Amino acid sequence: QVQLVESGGGLVQAGDSLRLSCATSGRTFRRDAMGWFRQAPGKEREFVASIRWSGGNTYYADSVKGRFTISRDNAKNTVYLQMNALKPEDTAVYYCAARAGYATYSDSYTRAPAYDYWGPGTQVTVSS
Repeated sequence: QVQLVESGGGLVQAGDSLRLSCATSGRTFRRDAMGWFRQAPGKEREFVASIRWSGGNTYYADSVKGRFTISRDNAKNTVYLQMNALKPEDTAVYYCAARAGYATYSDSYTRAPAYDYWGPGTQVTVSS
């Protein structure tokens, strides 16, 4: 079993910052990438950011470019999402995901079906 656990969510005001963390534990697997997705009430889950575990290539949704930064700590098997200049529309449950295996087409790293393991999510609420 592979476990992903997110932390760092909370209630903040518009313009504030938050840093989400996602720690991985359990069975060892070949990690291709880690990603963050989010789902707001009444909306579909959407891509936020992802990072290739080897090489560190990053991908971002247009809505968060310039405000969010994804990073990783390979030794700790942890991925982070630094969120700055938060907006009320960033309010959602944020999910961490891990993709196992080998490299694939670059546009796959922005799509939920490409990921094999998911965390339970952490709530981020941004008040105006």
